[in-house]
Amino acid sequence: MLLSIIIPAYNEANFIHDVIRRVQETPYEKEIIIVDDGSVDGTRDILKGLTDPNITVVLQEVNQGKGAALREGFARAKGDIVIIQDADLEYDPRDYPKLLEPILEGKADVVYGSRFLGGPHRVLYFWHYVGNMGVTLLSNMFTNLNLTDMETGYKVFKREVLKDIKIESNRFGFEPEITAKIAKKRCRVFEIPISYYGRSYEEGKKITWKDGIKAFFTILKHNLFR
Repeated sequence: MLLSIIIPAYNEANFIHDVIRRVQETPYEKEIIIVDDGSVDGTRDILKGLTDPNITVVLQEVNQGKGAALREGFARAKGDIVIIQDADLEYDPRDYPKLLEPILEGKADVVYGSRFLGGPHRVLYFWHYVGNMGVTLLSNMFTNLNLTDMETGYKVFKREVLKDIKIESNRFGFEPEITAKIAKKRCRVFEIPISYYGRSYEEGKKITWKDGIKAFFTILKHNLFR
């Protein structure tokens, strides 16, 4: 089994070394594909200095968003299983074994890592939690899935699931878009509890309430008009 780990990164100079190290420490045959999304804080210089032959670095000239970075990463993935790893260390690569287990056992095509199923997590913003529950509920109403955390950053796919899916969203709309599309493909979806070490805005968190509003319209777009 070859595991393709896609790391979208934007202005993560303080964390990129650690996330690469933690991913490399996972016990799998793997390729690491890092897509820098127009960083201006020195992240690009760090990535240009990497020499590991198992790491592919893609440098996007301007910031386009997480969806655009993942689109580039998916296009280069060669592994049997593809996992998304955010570059900010909110998600812990030590959770890979339990995320991969349903796919390796032949029970799932897609696995979501849920922050709300009982794993340890940092206590942060109440209204973020409410917003997450709202967009997850709306998504579930259209997809007929009973997810607890549609917006999770940890999503794992058999590569064949992604082959004929075209990602249209450039930014955080990727999450509801991919959820709508795997539901329409009738993929077998599992959720697994994960640990979550959320960041504050002072520490570099990027998603805002505006992305929640956009998620609402993305859910309508990809469930009603596609």
